[in-house]
Amino acid sequence: MNAKKRSKMKKVRGAALFCLITAFVLTLVINLVIVKTAEPFIITAEEAAGIAESWGGADCILVLGASVSPYGPSQMLADRLDCGLELFNLGLSDIMLLSGDNRTDDYNEVQAMKIYVLNHGAGFGLDASNVYLDYAGFSTYASAVRCKEVFQAERIIIVTQRYHLYRAVYNARLSGLDAYGVAAKDTKGGQWHRNLREIPARVKDFFLTQTGYTPKIMGEPVPLTYPSTQI
Repeated sequence: MNAKKRSKMKKVRGAALFCLITAFVLTLVINLVIVKTAEPFIITAEEAAGIAESWGGADCILVLGASVSPYGPSQMLADRLDCGLELFNLGLSDIMLLSGDNRTDDYNEVQAMKIYVLNHGAGFGLDASNVYLDYAGFSTYASAVRCKEVFQAERIIIVTQRYHLYRAVYNARLSGLDAYGVAAKDTKGGQWHRNLREIPARVKDFFLTQTGYTPKIMGEPVPLTYPSTQI
């Protein structure tokens, strides 16, 4: 290889290394921005009760979906729903908004979530009149935007696991919601994998919030009123 080719290859390798370092630093900075921005708004159930009381009640308790099977919610999702029911029992809101994925006929997170809260919330006085369903919560970002634009909420309490709650609260607040988060119980096993997936997910949602991207499925407004008017 002559000197000219060696020089060109060196420049290419240098440019590639620069791009990799830049991408790494940008990813790190964005993740830190999201965590540090959301952290003050992640609170305990008791603190959330105080916030909701100062509001005169939250517009809703937003529970974010996770995987389900023919037998019902996964353990992770059940833990989120249990936390949401705890907040409902504390009187934070008359409304639970269950947001999840129903992109195909044979996969429906929100119906599984509804069945779960109705079966487990009767002792708290919860019934169908307290429940709204967001069938197009295909992503954390879509759930936040639709909560604001479709369900017309302003003040909300979000429930999911802590690793996910930073991004959820960040998305909600950047979407114009006065949002706080309460962490559901962490699911045992596989957390390293969830943490790893969350890194690029935060980068993606950072750019979505900065550009004000509108999710593909929105629809007509469904105001959150009690009792639920949703069919």
